[in-house]
Amino acid sequence: MNYPLSILANCTALRFAGASNSNSFSHILTDTRRLISPETGLFVAISGERHKGSAYLSDAYQAGVRCFLMNESEWQEEFHLQFQEAAFALVENSLHALQQLAAWHRAQFSIPVLGITGSNGKTIVKEWLYYLLSEDCHVVRSPKSYNSQLGVPLSVLQLDSQYNLALFEAGISKVGEMKKLQAIIQPTVGIFTFLGEAHQQGFRNLGEKLEEKFGLFSSCEAIVCCVDQPEVRNILVKSPWKERVFGWSKENNQANLNFQITEKSGKVAISFASDLPAFELPFSDEASVWNACSCLAYLIYSNRINKDNAPVFVERFSNLPGLDMRLQLKEGHNGCLVINDSYSADIDSLKIALDFMNQHKSDLSSVCILSDIRESGIDKTILYQRVAQLMKAANVKQFIGIGEQMKLHESQFPGNSLFYPSTAAFLEKHHQADFSKSVILIKGARSFAFERISRLLERKVHQTKFEINLNALVNNFNTYKSLLKPGVKCMAMVKAFSYGAGSYEIARTLEWNRVDYLTVAYADEGTALREAGIKTPIMVMNPEPASFEAILKYNLEPEIYQFEILQSLIKQAAGEECGIHIELDTGMKRLGFNENQLEQLAQVLLQHPNLKVKSVFTHLAASEAPEHDHFTKEQINRFDKLSSQLSQFFSYPILRHCLNSGGIVRFPEGQFDMVRIGIGLYGIDPAEEVQQKLQVIGTLKTMISQLRTLEPDESVGYGRRGKVDKPSRIAIVAIGYADGLNRLLSNGKSYMLVNGKKAPIIGSICMDMTMINVEGIDCAEGDEVIVFGENPTVNYLASVCNTIPYEILTSISQRVKRVYFYE
Repeated sequence: MNYPLSILANCTALRFAGASNSNSFSHILTDTRRLISPETGLFVAISGERHKGSAYLSDAYQAGVRCFLMNESEWQEEFHLQFQEAAFALVENSLHALQQLAAWHRAQFSIPVLGITGSNGKTIVKEWLYYLLSEDCHVVRSPKSYNSQLGVPLSVLQLDSQYNLALFEAGISKVGEMKKLQAIIQPTVGIFTFLGEAHQQGFRNLGEKLEEKFGLFSSCEAIVCCVDQPEVRNILVKSPWKERVFGWSKENNQANLNFQITEKSGKVAISFASDLPAFELPFSDEASVWNACSCLAYLIYSNRINKDNAPVFVERFSNLPGLDMRLQLKEGHNGCLVINDSYSADIDSLKIALDFMNQHKSDLSSVCILSDIRESGIDKTILYQRVAQLMKAANVKQFIGIGEQMKLHESQFPGNSLFYPSTAAFLEKHHQADFSKSVILIKGARSFAFERISRLLERKVHQTKFEINLNALVNNFNTYKSLLKPGVKCMAMVKAFSYGAGSYEIARTLEWNRVDYLTVAYADEGTALREAGIKTPIMVMNPEPASFEAILKYNLEPEIYQFEILQSLIKQAAGEECGIHIELDTGMKRLGFNENQLEQLAQVLLQHPNLKVKSVFTHLAASEAPEHDHFTKEQINRFDKLSSQLSQFFSYPILRHCLNSGGIVRFPEGQFDMVRIGIGLYGIDPAEEVQQKLQVIGTLKTMISQLRTLEPDESVGYGRRGKVDKPSRIAIVAIGYADGLNRLLSNGKSYMLVNGKKAPIIGSICMDMTMINVEGIDCAEGDEVIVFGENPTVNYLASVCNTIPYEILTSISQRVKRVYFYE
């Protein structure tokens, strides 16, 4: 893509402003935090409910962007002077204009385009088809899970003349969205993967969601889908679908293909009545078999599999990769962070991985270890020029290329770059000590076995791990933001090691997503965040006089709740400017100034103008409890009155806040200027309507260390409390109360999940290990065990222990490895 800005006139109604509309662009930019090659990009200033896209024009211009697409309603004439070299396309809605540009761009190509939708399996089917076909075709596909109203146009705009097949996925969350995506993708063939409950909130029922999803196929020559789900069968008999269905079944329903699924020695094979052989799979779970059937059905429909090439596809199906779509952030040696993205190597996913690396780089140096990029369909010289440009744009300090093609094109890269013909050659030359205080991106094609490099660079620690889903964290943050009135700010609680999830990584992700404030309990937590490069304002809730020197040094903002603390700060500050937060007691009777102290407090603060009051706040005693709603409303009213009294003494604006996560929906009148989001960020809210929108961010996992068989009347563990009355298979797992597992869960009170099945805890939880009964569960030593996550939930464990979810989360020991991933 290399278009002048004037090309937009072919797609949408607009007017031009600023410099010449002959300024050209070759790619799309939508986020000023992710500006790669800004001088050749078109920045699309997208506005939302809580922000204006025009607020980011200055950042984009300073970074080198010279082409802009923005809402005309946000245009200001002074932009002519402020951005003298920039050209602007002014439209009614910039996102809609981007979609129209993508639709126009798509219409320039006449290649087969496969549109994939469904409740589950879209990304897996797309990636498996790419794996199965990329050696035979030049395939363009949606990066990762780019299937939204923004992701789809960005995916389609990748199309150019080198490709002869396109694979695009489409996801929706409400009625009316698919029509827009269909106009952009314009698929020639469709695949419907599966109908399920995922993303159901925006639809009245499954039937309405299915009708909306089938809108993607309105102009398709064929629709490949399974006819085993009754709802799908019902829609397929309707016009206009029934004449275009290429159906498959594994339940002997009337279909074009009837697959027989057989299992032998733990392996599953798909066969059907034809002269083609059976296709063996490396997986046996139901979802993977279903997705593989979707892929096979499309390949048969499109005549890409025939008698001659069947052995090639048999081999490919037997090696279908287990796709881990996650970018994993792990702790390395010598102060390093390691990002493991060794599932694939292509130019589009490389951009995403470099973006993730920059999110977490902070003050660390950056290293990228990259393999050859195979089957790209791009001329190799041009391909590696692009790779080198991406490295430069991402400010990668050390590039390491592995593979014969990398070596051939090393002249494209900076002089300090290193090149090796193979993974083995790299491992022969490098040791852990070669890398320090760096964020290291490991990205390679599966055939290069980069997991060996990952094992070298990652710290080997306790096998129990707490996996943190950063996508879920961002989802939860955005869920709460969507519930706020316009202009209300967000303060995120990252105290207590971010509720067990790890302070820096959580804070960095929230900062990247423009949180307004962070809050810690003690100054040393804030100090650690500042030293790690966090720049967002930080409130310290429990300041101690001994910590004021660090508070001033690291620009932290202490909570002030009594005169003694205030006087200590005045003495330590000695005229140095410091932001402070005033707590008022409105009924919780814990910390805070009383009403009769406000005038005296104001006079002291006015005498020391170096202390700037950033906010005034209170704590609600029972915002989540309906039985105390009258008391909560009294607290809110009292806070409104007292905070207004205090604020009137000052000539500058002071933020007011009183709501925690549980109060945001229940008491919208108490949102004031800012809200404090705590455990809600981690996926827990007392309001059911909010809980349904939240995602679990943390999964505590361990592994089976040993398996034993107990005979009747034998026992396991201390005190012989784990006695069995029949032959039982017992698994010893590598987690105990020293890791934070509460002993109240002992003796069958709770369970863990082993290969999807419940395994009750037997006997007493020990310091470093726990025993679970796995009788009847197919498992082996080394298998993964879920302690909590989606099932069992933190709420469930808290109820068993007669405590609150906060305690379960914050009890997780720091010896438990935190692993962060981003999909």
